[in-house]
Amino acid sequence: MINHCLLALLCASFAYSAEPRPNVLFIAIDDLRPEIGCFGGTQAKTPNIDKLASRGVVFTRAYCQVPVCGASRASLMTGILPTRSRFVGFSAKAEQDAPVATTLPEAFRNAGYTTLSHGKIFHHKTDTQNRSWSEPAWRPVDRMYGNDPETKKEVSDSRKRGRIFESPDVPDTAYADGQIAARTIKELRRFKESGDPFFIACGFYKPHLPFYAPKKYWNLYERDKIEIANNRYRPKEAPKELAGSNEFRTYSFSGYDEETKEFHRLMRHGYLACVSYVDKLTGDILAELENLGLADNTIVVLWGDHGWHLGEHDFWGKHNTMHVSTRVPLIVRAPGKKTGTTSSIVETSDLFPTLCALAGIGTPKTVQGRDFSSLLEDPGKAFRESAYSRYFNGDAIITSNFTLTQYNGGKSRMLYDLEKDPGENINVAEQPRYSETVKRLSALLDQRKREALQMGK
Repeated sequence: MINHCLLALLCASFAYSAEPRPNVLFIAIDDLRPEIGCFGGTQAKTPNIDKLASRGVVFTRAYCQVPVCGASRASLMTGILPTRSRFVGFSAKAEQDAPVATTLPEAFRNAGYTTLSHGKIFHHKTDTQNRSWSEPAWRPVDRMYGNDPETKKEVSDSRKRGRIFESPDVPDTAYADGQIAARTIKELRRFKESGDPFFIACGFYKPHLPFYAPKKYWNLYERDKIEIANNRYRPKEAPKELAGSNEFRTYSFSGYDEETKEFHRLMRHGYLACVSYVDKLTGDILAELENLGLADNTIVVLWGDHGWHLGEHDFWGKHNTMHVSTRVPLIVRAPGKKTGTTSSIVETSDLFPTLCALAGIGTPKTVQGRDFSSLLEDPGKAFRESAYSRYFNGDAIITSNFTLTQYNGGKSRMLYDLEKDPGENINVAEQPRYSETVKRLSALLDQRKREALQMGK
C-alpha cells in the first residue's frame, strides 16, 4: 500500500509541474496582403507586426482556400476545403455550407476555454454564434462609416457608398477598428484577473475598402514617393474568365480617373495608411498582453483572409486565383517554439488542427487541414507539395514554382511560372514546353478536388 504522505507529495508535485493550458489570441486583418516588412514589403510601415514576426515564425508561402472574405473565413474556421457548392462567395456561411462541422472556437469552447469574437471573424456575425462563442459575438455599431462630413456627399451612382477615401484628424477609436482593439484589451484584463484560459478572436476591418483612417497614418507616407505597379496591363494570353474585382467601383473616386498614376498613388496611399493603422492597434494589443504577463502562455496568430491586388494588371481587390489574391500573411508565435521564417507551403485550413495540437486538445474528425506545428520546431522542414484554392468557376493549384488555374473543369486554363515570371504577366499554359507541367499539375489539382469532396455538407 502506498504511504498516504507519499501519495500526497506525488499529487502536489504533479500539480506544481503541470503546464497551464496556453491561451490563444487570433488576430484577423481583412484584405491584408503580405505587403509588410517581415514579408519583404518595402513601403508599408508596420513596426509592430514586424516585431511580432521577429518573435514567431513567418510563413511566406501561406495560401487561402477562397480569395473572398466570407468563404475564406468559413473554410479556416471549419478546417474544411471548398468545393463548387461549398464556401463559394463572400456571403458563404459555415452554418449553411458545413452544418455538421465543429468550428475552431467551438473546439476550444468544448475543451473548457472561454471563446470571444471581437470585430470581423466570421463574415456574418451570427454564423455559428451560439455554439462557437461563450458570449455573443461583438462588433461596433458603425463598422464602415466615415468621419469626414464630405465623405457622404460624394456617392456612386449605384451603391451610394460614398467616397473611397478619407483622412480626418480623429483619434483611433473614431473608427471601428480602434474600438475593437480597445474591447480586446479590456477582455485581456478580465482574463488576467480570472485566470481562465481564453481564445480571443480579434478581427480588424481595415485595410478593407473604403480607405478610411485617421490623418496621422496618412501622414506617414509622401504620396508622390509611393511606388505603383509596373504591370498595369492584362496578362498576355490570359483567358477571358480572368477578371478583377469591381468592388472599388462602388465608391466615389472624388474626381480621380482610375486610369491615371494619380489614382494609383491615391489608392496605394489609402491602403498603406490603413495598414499602418491596424499595425498600431495590433501593437497596442500585444503590448497589453506583455504588460499583463500573459504573453509567455499565449499563442498569437496573425492572419490575413486573402491577398489583394494593388493595381497590378489594373486590378484592385481579390476575386481571382492569381498569386497576389491567394497568398496571405501568416505569423504564428507559440510559447517555447522556434522563431524564423519558413517557405514551406501551408493552407489556412491547416490552422485549425495546428492550434488544437499546440493547445493539446483533440481535432474534430471533420477537419481536412493538416497540423503544421512541426514547422514551429523546424521552419526548414518540407510540409505541403501544393496549396488548393478556388473562386467560383476557377480551381487553382499552387506549388513552389507554378500557379495553375482551370476554369469550368478545364475548358480554359492559365499557368504562371512564378520563378521566371513572379508578376504573372504571361500565361504559358498553352506553350509546348510547359505541356508536361500542365499535365502534372492538372493531376495534382484533380487529386485535391477529390480530397475536398470527401467532406460532405
